[in-house]
Amino acid sequence: MRVSDFEFELPSHLIAKYPTPARTSSRLLHLDAATGELNHYQFGDLIDLLDPKDLLVFNNTRVIPARLYGRKSTGGRVEILLERVIDEFQALVQIRSSKSPKPGAILELENSAHSITVEGRQDAFFIVRFPAPGVLPIVKASGHMPLPPYIDREDEATDLERYQTVFAEQDGAVAAPTAGLHFDDALLDKIADKGVSSTKLTLHVGAGTFQPVRVDNVLDHKMHSEQIEVPQSACDAVSDCRARSGRVVAVGTTSVRSLESASASGVLQPMHGDTEIFIYPGYEFKSVDAMVTNFHLSGSTLMMLVSAFAGTEAIRHAYEVAIKEEYRFFSYGDAMIITR
Repeated sequence: MRVSDFEFELPSHLIAKYPTPARTSSRLLHLDAATGELNHYQFGDLIDLLDPKDLLVFNNTRVIPARLYGRKSTGGRVEILLERVIDEFQALVQIRSSKSPKPGAILELENSAHSITVEGRQDAFFIVRFPAPGVLPIVKASGHMPLPPYIDREDEATDLERYQTVFAEQDGAVAAPTAGLHFDDALLDKIADKGVSSTKLTLHVGAGTFQPVRVDNVLDHKMHSEQIEVPQSACDAVSDCRARSGRVVAVGTTSVRSLESASASGVLQPMHGDTEIFIYPGYEFKSVDAMVTNFHLSGSTLMMLVSAFAGTEAIRHAYEVAIKEEYRFFSYGDAMIITR
């Protein structure tokens, strides 16, 4: 199985640089993986594709303003991107600079009276220490929203709201769970009024989600690690859904990865910790019956995940149609719902 099996050509003008004026005004492509049939909707029409027996599973992670700018003591500029908050004062980060800082280096943050200290390395990341009041207060006061690299612009004030789901609760992500960006409070209320149940779990999306796959053979790829919490309440909600013969509809690949990680034993159970689950064709899904997802990067692990769920040829055809119909791609782009 080659990475090239999951690659496609995308015209650059289809990369969404900004969100639609209203969250629910994005388009929605429905792929019935059982038949290969495709249908076109607006995202607000999702309610018509759900049954009262169904369960929606949301990722309630909150994106933190994880991109920081600063200077070395020598005056050289640095760009710092949080990967993970380790504890109150420590974090794993990526650092972009003309020369990699050494342990003990002091980095002075722009728009802040604070500086951070480089303590060492962990694989491709740096371990840094923040002073009081700690990582999150300093980042929230002086950081920028970490727009992904394909959104080739500086972050703007509106991104503080729009690169965040309306149900975000748990601080820790450095990238948005983008399928959730299409929901607004009014749509959530309509879905609840229809009788569709919902539950929440947490996966703190890391910057590694944007790292390209640098091997040719899919099986040689090593996934980045991300923190998840699948609470007992989510497990109970899935069990209740199964009992009433409903579908478990995961909102986003992050919800898919969380549910499937917590189902590794064959039975869904609470989980708190790290996951490195890698889902590619041949994987047997244990907890997810349908998914809402955005359009993913060519050759990415998320293309492999949706191909595992719907079939590689069905996904390839759906993407060809989406490109022909000029759907908007990636984080601020349009969405799909895939049923099986």
